[in-house]
Amino acid sequence: MSEAIKNRYEFVLLFDVENGNPNGDPDAGNMPRIDAETGLGLVTDVCLKRKIRNYVDIAKGGIEGYDIYVREGAVLNAQHKKAYSSAGIEPENKKLPKKEEDAKKIKSFMYKNFFDIRTFGAVMTTEVNCGQVHGPVQVNFARSIDPIVQQEVTITRMAVTNEKDAEKKDREMGRKHIVPYALYRVEGFISANLAEKSGFDQADLELLWEALVNMFDHDRSAARGKMSARKLIVFEHETTLGNAPAHKLFDLVTVSRKEPTCPPRSYIDYKVNINYEDVPERVKLIER
Repeated sequence: MSEAIKNRYEFVLLFDVENGNPNGDPDAGNMPRIDAETGLGLVTDVCLKRKIRNYVDIAKGGIEGYDIYVREGAVLNAQHKKAYSSAGIEPENKKLPKKEEDAKKIKSFMYKNFFDIRTFGAVMTTEVNCGQVHGPVQVNFARSIDPIVQQEVTITRMAVTNEKDAEKKDREMGRKHIVPYALYRVEGFISANLAEKSGFDQADLELLWEALVNMFDHDRSAARGKMSARKLIVFEHETTLGNAPAHKLFDLVTVSRKEPTCPPRSYIDYKVNINYEDVPERVKLIER
């Protein structure tokens, strides 16, 4: 493991989607998520953390310490049993070991071996109990800069499902939900205090920045269209506790339309304004 992080961080990530569905809502027929009162598009923190996990799995797959806890098809109890096996302890039903030393061994195994646990934390209180880890990295919902347009596009397939269908028709009809274009903004926080407890170190931090910048390039699908990370702005404090309120730092980054009367259809339709002059003392602003 590399050196522990000693600074608090906040970050702003701008990403966009073109002719795709960045995050479908299963309660609304998988339409793009939307704030019903403002019409702004939403992408959940769970969706974004999934993409980060997937990138780390691709970049660090098979390397010790970078396993992924929440992965497709994973059985969480089976993941937990690895910790008990490594410590030579038999799991008790829904309880951590009574001895504090044994309980620490179980939790230590989980955050040392799983990148997403020491990054985002995890509630591991299943039948095979591994306790809870409060992760240092927290991510908000992403919200679009402008209201989005949810379009439902009819598509066709030049084949049918079975022989009975072939007697009646020669193609299938379907529907696809897209956003023609939207620029999204998401804000995140990194606690050096919690990083020390979970083992999130400098190497993990660099991998997180790398994942935020590159995650969409390894998550292509017909449903998501063209998604791209456009700008990552990082605020690095000089101290563990921080040197300025997070909301004041976020306010230094504003995004506006160059031509308010025309609907945006690309990133160049927007202007990103970063107020360098008002960056507080002992806080460093980094564009990545």
